[in-house]
Amino acid sequence: MSTKTLGVGVAGLGWMGRLHARSYRQLAERFPEIDAQIRLVVASDPLETNRDVAVRELGFDKAVNDFDELLADPDVDVVSICTPNYLHRDMALAAIKAGKPFWIEKPMGVSAAQSREIAEAVEEAGLVSAVGFNYRHTPAILKMRELVRSGRLGRITNVRAWLIADYASDPDGPLTWRYDRERAGAGVVGDLMSHGADLVQFVCGRIAQVSALTDTFIASRPIPSKIGVGHGGWEISNEVGPVGNEDYVAMLVRLDSGAVGTLESCRVSVGPRAEYILEVYGTEGSVRWNFEHLNDLEVCVGRTGEFQGYTRVMAGPDFPQFGRYQPGAGTSMGFDDMKATEAALFIRSVLADRQLAPSAADGWAAAEVDDATVRSASSGTWEDVAPVTGHTTFDSEDTYV
Repeated sequence: MSTKTLGVGVAGLGWMGRLHARSYRQLAERFPEIDAQIRLVVASDPLETNRDVAVRELGFDKAVNDFDELLADPDVDVVSICTPNYLHRDMALAAIKAGKPFWIEKPMGVSAAQSREIAEAVEEAGLVSAVGFNYRHTPAILKMRELVRSGRLGRITNVRAWLIADYASDPDGPLTWRYDRERAGAGVVGDLMSHGADLVQFVCGRIAQVSALTDTFIASRPIPSKIGVGHGGWEISNEVGPVGNEDYVAMLVRLDSGAVGTLESCRVSVGPRAEYILEVYGTEGSVRWNFEHLNDLEVCVGRTGEFQGYTRVMAGPDFPQFGRYQPGAGTSMGFDDMKATEAALFIRSVLADRQLAPSAADGWAAAEVDDATVRSASSGTWEDVAPVTGHTTFDSEDTYV
């Protein structure tokens, strides 16, 4: 029996689009059991320099300016959508109309309404999808989820998460689309806290209610004079414009399980680089993880003992997925490896016609937490998180089989 060939089209060749391309190329080595040959067929990007990179460095057969031309290519079987937030809805709906499964970066649009539209269209079309919640694929997070879901920590009482970063801490950083409410939607709520919401739900279950406050600490930024790639390469002018969304969010949450939690995120902190932390507390123990030390867990199981307290556990081949990347504990995995795992889940989903990767419904679920957070910050009251329909994988037990 001949191996199936899957042709890939990638829309948007910034940092994330380039990472998608590299992730597809890793599958043959990291996931040799996947019975498919992955071919990078076409990339679409409005910038000529990015199109040149697609062919010259990333290995695409060709690069085009227009996404519709990418979708029309008969050799494209699956699509990655790595463009700015405001383009996600139309591109996802176009991919669904073309019958092509897609892997899309979060948030799936600029609002929960757009995310819902995408998720419901995916379900109606009977397609599989993938959403870029890469932090959930960290072996330490997968092990944390095992500890929680198996009951080793007892009844989960409370959870704490914070995602504190400095990527926007320079007040002279350019006023890109990320700071425009029309093009980005919410600010740090959609950018970082959507990851926090997904991690909490993936490990502990659905967030049901939110009470939040937000603030914008850098109210204006220089208007760019030259477009960059991702967060780098931009040049600024002497003109400034207003920042249209929030830099900071703090949240109290209630989960369906009865557990409570505190979540916090900031994009303009000075000090933390990418301090993304998840802590889960139960009646029989607790566990902590920090992305800046992503290969480690701090674990306490049991309430008594001579050496009560946390034990630092290093991820190793006994942690889910770790052995695909490194031979033993102490040799670190990195950010890009989580995206390769995500690519594998997407391709496995396509081949099996079964949702294994984080789904469009998962993206919608996180977006509903985001929208409830924004509403609560405005109303000053607790807000219910609207439930979603469709296949959410954060409650699935077969995602990593």
